[in-house]
Amino acid sequence: MTFAEFFHILILLGFFQGSIMSILLFFSKKRSRPNRFLGALILFIALACLNLYLFESSWFTNNPILNLLGNLIPLVIIMPVGPLLYFYVQSTIDPTFRIARKQRLHFLPVIIDFGPQLTTVIYFTALLLDFSTPAPTSWGRFIDDYNVYADIPRWLSITAYLWLSARYLAGPGPEKSPHCRWMRQFIRLFLVFQTIWLVYLVPYVIPSLTDRVLNAVDWYPVYIPLVVLIYCLGIKGYLMAPEEVQVARKSVTPPPVKLIEEAVPLLKKAMEQDQLYLDPELNLALLSRHTGLPQKTISLVLNQHLQKSFNEFVNGYRVEAFKQNIQQLQEDNMTILAMAFDAGFNSQATFQRAFRSNTDMSPREYMIRHLGKQPKPENE
Repeated sequence: MTFAEFFHILILLGFFQGSIMSILLFFSKKRSRPNRFLGALILFIALACLNLYLFESSWFTNNPILNLLGNLIPLVIIMPVGPLLYFYVQSTIDPTFRIARKQRLHFLPVIIDFGPQLTTVIYFTALLLDFSTPAPTSWGRFIDDYNVYADIPRWLSITAYLWLSARYLAGPGPEKSPHCRWMRQFIRLFLVFQTIWLVYLVPYVIPSLTDRVLNAVDWYPVYIPLVVLIYCLGIKGYLMAPEEVQVARKSVTPPPVKLIEEAVPLLKKAMEQDQLYLDPELNLALLSRHTGLPQKTISLVLNQHLQKSFNEFVNGYRVEAFKQNIQQLQEDNMTILAMAFDAGFNSQATFQRAFRSNTDMSPREYMIRHLGKQPKPENE
């Protein structure tokens, strides 16, 4: 067996491994949302491995029907990988994370991945309708060139979302999570792969070197690390899932109606009249002492009746206070962060996440929409 054949088989095993891990992650009952993000991410990587295996196999490329199907069915779908890894990090750290309507726009650049298939469809449609078309070799050259240069936005996209993920993990909230160490390993693994890809990509996108690179090493310098990435992410991600579920899925008896009727008014009074949320050091113990309610009672009522965590409950009032502050603001003499601190927040990262969670927009977007002007950019 030659080295090329060995690597070829390794790529196929990477596809099977990725497919199996995706199925396990998709249908696991443990932490379903993060698992599905990771499962989709691994599936897209596995499909790229399958694409390389098929187009390096003579039994596939020499069969006209299979070759045509390979050009019509998109297997290299890379643009969603960046958003998926970013959302995986967020949902792992924050169990309340949900994809809002605006966040779905992150997946729109996937159209870049469908360029070759759209070109093939246009070509055959023109043939069927008897339109004048350039020679097939011209279409083939266009698809080949497109595939080369489409890797530039793909690399940039994943790199940008890695940066966003690292910045999210740098906030004071996530770093206390037991899963933060795994998330940092997750980012490092992808950064190593991005570095390898960049080293390959630079000569690959130079027209005079493209064919020379492919003839010398083909795609193996990128896809072999990709197979390793599939193994690491799939196995480690799956093994990490059960640790948090045992706490998250602990069965709790719903609070009695009488307890709710007693606790909810006291909690609302503490927030709406006494404005305890303005204290940046407010915690469950302080709220318990102020209301006279046991901490377990407060947590039970918030989680089971109001469907909120303690932080969500308090930060909701702080976000509303911030919105009231900017409505009353007459002059642009305060930064966004200063107004956030006035509302009770004690860190920029916590404020940004809480505000977006409550409004589906950033503080800057909200102020532009409701004040009709740009806020001071400092400290935002």
